[in-house]
Amino acid sequence: MAFYTAFSGLTGAQTEMATIANNIANVSTTGFKRSRVAFGDIISTSPLQNPNRIVGAGTTVRSITQQFQQGPTETSTSALDLALAGAGFFVVKSGAGGVQTHFTRNGSFAVTADRFIVDSQGRRLQLFPTTTDGGVQTTALSSTVPARLPLTSGTPQATSQINISGNLDPTAPIIANRPIYTPTNPYQFDRNDPATFNSSTSITVFDSLGNPLAATIYYIKDAVPSAASPTHDWTARVFVGDTEMTVGGTPGIPLQFDAAGVMVTPTTPFAFDPFTPLSGGNQMAIAVDHGTATFQQAGPFSIALIEQDGISAGQLESVSVDPDGLMRASFSNGEVQVLGKVALANFSNPQGLKQTGDASWVVTPQSGEPLMGEGGRGGIGTILSGNLERSNVDLTAELVNLIAAQRNFQASAKAIETDNQLMQTIINLRN
Repeated sequence: MAFYTAFSGLTGAQTEMATIANNIANVSTTGFKRSRVAFGDIISTSPLQNPNRIVGAGTTVRSITQQFQQGPTETSTSALDLALAGAGFFVVKSGAGGVQTHFTRNGSFAVTADRFIVDSQGRRLQLFPTTTDGGVQTTALSSTVPARLPLTSGTPQATSQINISGNLDPTAPIIANRPIYTPTNPYQFDRNDPATFNSSTSITVFDSLGNPLAATIYYIKDAVPSAASPTHDWTARVFVGDTEMTVGGTPGIPLQFDAAGVMVTPTTPFAFDPFTPLSGGNQMAIAVDHGTATFQQAGPFSIALIEQDGISAGQLESVSVDPDGLMRASFSNGEVQVLGKVALANFSNPQGLKQTGDASWVVTPQSGEPLMGEGGRGGIGTILSGNLERSNVDLTAELVNLIAAQRNFQASAKAIETDNQLMQTIINLRN
C-alpha cells in the first residue's frame, strides 16, 4: 500500500515540476499567464471502518489553474502593440469566415498584405461596429467585424479655383525691348529663363483623379503710369504642369494697380478656358482670384496667401487606439476616420478557459459565455496602445517552488526506497 501512496507523491511532484518548468520557459512570452498545480488527498474507506484509524492513500492533481494576475507592461514603437491594464481579453477570429473565436492577452498585432490586423497566428482582431463619431452600435460577439486598415479616404475633387494675395514689388524693372503681348506681336517669354519675368510662385493643384499637378504663376511687369495710362500694369502667366492657361488662345491675366498700389483690375476671379491635363483626369477649368488683398506697395515681392479648392484621396498615415478601444486612421488629406472599437471580453470564471497556446484561450462550459464590452467599462480593463503585457511569471518565486517540488519528489522516492527495504526484510524473515 505504501508503494502506491509514495508513487502518487512522485507523480504529483513530477506534474508540479513540469508545470513550473513551463512557467519558467515562458518567462518572456508576451501575455503569458503562469499556472499553479492544486493537489488533493486520496482517502479510501469502507462503511464499517473506524473513522479514527483511516490512513490516506496518497495525493492526486485536482487541477492546473491559470493565474490571471496582471503582468508588467513594456513600451514599444508600434501603435498596434496593445496591452490590457486590468481584466479582459482581446477577441480574435480565425478559420473560414472567422468562425473560430479565440481570446488572448497577447496584444502584439501586425498588418497583413491585405491590410487586416492580425496576431502572430494570423487571427484577425475583432472590432465593434461604430457610428462615424465613435458610438458603438452593438457589443454582440456575432456582430464583431475584423479590423482592416483602408488605404485611402475621401473622394478626389479637381481644382477649380486658385486664390492668391500678396504684394508685387513697385520697383521691379520693366524688361527691356519687350512689348506688351498681342496675338500678332507676342513678346518672348520663357518660363525657364528668369530674365523674362520678374517673380513667380507655385502651388499644387489636383485633377479629377486626385493626381497632383504643379501650378506656377509668373509675374511680368509691363508698364508704369504714363499720360496715356495712369496704372501700373502687370501680366500673370499661369501654367499647370507644362500647359499654359489661356482664354481664346491668349495667355496671361492682366493686372492693373492705381497710384496707391491698390488693384483695380481684375476685381473678380479670372477664368481660363478648360483644358485636359496630361495626368489622365477629366477636363479641368481653373479660375485665378487675386482678391482684394493683392497690392503693389513698398516692399519686395511676397505671397501672403495661396490656396486652392481641389483635394486628393488621402493616403493612410497613422493609426491610433484610445484607452476605451476606439481605433482611428489618419490620412494625408487631414481626414480622420473611425474604424471601430476594439472588442474585449471577460468571463465569470477565466480559469475555466482552455489554453490553445500563444497566450490565447477558447470558451469551455466551465468558463461560461464571454461577457462582451468596451475598454474601461463593466469591469474590463483599459487599452494601452504602444505597450505589451509581459508574462506574469516571477522567476525567483518559480525557482523556489521548483526546489520545493524537487524535495517533494526526493522524499516520495525515499519513501518508496524505505518501503522496499521493509518489504525485503519481511521476505527474508520468512526464509
